[in-house]
Amino acid sequence: MTQPSVTLADIQAAAERIEGAVVRTPTTLSRTLSELTGATVYVKFENLQFTAAYKERGALNKLLLMGEEKRSHGVIAASAGNHAQALAYHARRLGIPATIVMPHPTPTIKVMQTEGHGATVILHGEMFDDAYSHALKVAEERDLTFVHPFDDPEIMAGQGTVALEMLEDAPQIERLIIPIGGGGLISGMGTAAKALKPGIEVIGAQAELYPSMYCKITGNTLPSAGDTIAEGIAVKAPGLGTAEVIKRLVDEIVLVPERDIETAMSLLLQIEKTVAEGAGAVGLAAMLTHPERFRGRTVGIVVTGGNVDTRLLATVLLRDLARSGRMARLRIQIQDRPGALFSVVKLFEHHGVNIVEIYHQRIFTALPAKDAFIDVECEARDREHVDALIAELKQAGFNLHPVEIR
Repeated sequence: MTQPSVTLADIQAAAERIEGAVVRTPTTLSRTLSELTGATVYVKFENLQFTAAYKERGALNKLLLMGEEKRSHGVIAASAGNHAQALAYHARRLGIPATIVMPHPTPTIKVMQTEGHGATVILHGEMFDDAYSHALKVAEERDLTFVHPFDDPEIMAGQGTVALEMLEDAPQIERLIIPIGGGGLISGMGTAAKALKPGIEVIGAQAELYPSMYCKITGNTLPSAGDTIAEGIAVKAPGLGTAEVIKRLVDEIVLVPERDIETAMSLLLQIEKTVAEGAGAVGLAAMLTHPERFRGRTVGIVVTGGNVDTRLLATVLLRDLARSGRMARLRIQIQDRPGALFSVVKLFEHHGVNIVEIYHQRIFTALPAKDAFIDVECEARDREHVDALIAELKQAGFNLHPVEIR
């Protein structure tokens, strides 16, 4: 049998090496998430690292194992953001020049934070794979050490320290749900978890739009494309080394749709009062997508990162309000004459539904010239509150329908 590319001893050595330079983040029982999912849910908050992601662990372990000559030449990486920030931050601490190649769509906050850590940022390509190829080229041209974000045993060993801490704090965990992009985190954590507790189940969670590792392991053929909110794990080509570890150690890989990732981000903010980026919420999202897989079990999830653009986060939260019925947009046909709008608004007032915005359209519509429609964006207590308003509007003779969000 082929030996693992990373061992428990490697991970334990990495833990000693990086101790004091990364945050030992808490693992806590979430009573509310437990009630919501029917499982006993422990959450590890890796978004509390200084750069707001677990990537610091692997990046620092790699840098500390480099010789002085390589350090003096500098390092380069390709990253959608979190690996970039982690490497840049610890490289500056250690006096190592760092260059980061990032895809053009990388959230602005991640670009700014990476530059703020003293790294030189090169924007290239549309996806991680484009940035990766360019980084390898620049590394060769400038004699820099390329630091792979996941397909490196020293990186995996650093990431595996997350599992050491989780199982020390919550040894009762029966199943770990770990996000998968290239596979570095799950390879390290899976190695540590299975060595420390052989009976534990390790479940990988991957965004439905980028099921590259799922396909590699299962043999399925699915496209990896689209604008996923979990851009931190949007990897078209998973690691070769990580795939070998995953084949041996991971019990199952589940796919998670965008809607559940958005819901998970919103729940973590509302319930745990913590900001999770899309990739960081995939573990909880997997529990929402496949509740029967985890109900009744003791589950550990990792909020892997919290670097999310504030505008995008605001959109996610508002969309969640709309899906839950606490916000709604009603399209209502009215007669285009004085007093028509008032006859609608007074019913909103009667039900205590707050109007946020009204859009009035007379021209661009197929309605008769004497009619118009209005879109009313409103806030309510819940879906039943909106439904009661809709029922009375219809009873009053108005033709209307909600503008749905998927």
